[in-house]
Amino acid sequence: MADDIDWVAVSRRNARSVQTTIGWIFWDPGAVARYGELGLPGPLGYIVARAAPLLPAGPDAVIAAFGSISPAAIRWAVALMEEAGTDPLDVWRARDEAVVEGLREHAPDIVPALEQLGPQLWPVVEQLPVVGRTFYGAHLSMPRPDDPLLSGWHAVNCVREWRGDTHWALVVAAGLTGTEASCLHNSWLGYEPGWLPTSRGSGPDEIAEAWRGLEAKGLATHGVATAEGLALREHLEAETDRLTTLPWELLGPDAATAFAERFEPPCELLLARVDVTAGPNYQPASRVRPAKG
Repeated sequence: MADDIDWVAVSRRNARSVQTTIGWIFWDPGAVARYGELGLPGPLGYIVARAAPLLPAGPDAVIAAFGSISPAAIRWAVALMEEAGTDPLDVWRARDEAVVEGLREHAPDIVPALEQLGPQLWPVVEQLPVVGRTFYGAHLSMPRPDDPLLSGWHAVNCVREWRGDTHWALVVAAGLTGTEASCLHNSWLGYEPGWLPTSRGSGPDEIAEAWRGLEAKGLATHGVATAEGLALREHLEAETDRLTTLPWELLGPDAATAFAERFEPPCELLLARVDVTAGPNYQPASRVRPAKG
């Protein structure tokens, strides 16, 4: 019975496959090469491709939506794009080309799953509340691809951005900056000091300032997260799961279970691809969470 389903557990489980279905492309060599041809090397192309729906509003809107990505990196990407005379929609389309190519090559079993999911998922996406979910709303306004594979992928991407907007609303409500959130997240994951904020473009001065902010809030001592800080990070994750059950409830118990069963195996291949193209620390939202207790 649907009443017996733990929708929070469903949300937590399926969030990993949603993240992996989308996130592997960030470091994909096919995407990176296409970005380079458009004058945007390395991670700068990722920033522009993902930010394309919001770029007409300027870099400050993108900074507000991205959360933990360094504002300086975003401004640099936008400046380089403008200097190269690159249309962000061309970067968006280049990303899409790499998505189709990479999925077919590295996780072919996900192709029919996405093609069949799109017609089910788009009606769900259209029912998700927009208020407070600016990045999701911007993505929702983009033209839908005719290609069934890309259409399914974009529907999943909308779910991903909706969850991300929800998470960042919680982070802001907790009084954290993006870099402070990254420092806490890094400690919660058990990564080497400074790894996560550095990977998102924050420099040493920004990281030091974030730790000072966390200490002022009683969430860290001498550059180390306190038990209160780690508990807050755990709470933010749990609340994100709790507040993002709606897509799965709308999809229904059978389809939500089928999503897990069909997407988890090919997503393991895509996560292994991230290990190769970026490294085993990257895309932590795709990885099994550390045991607590």
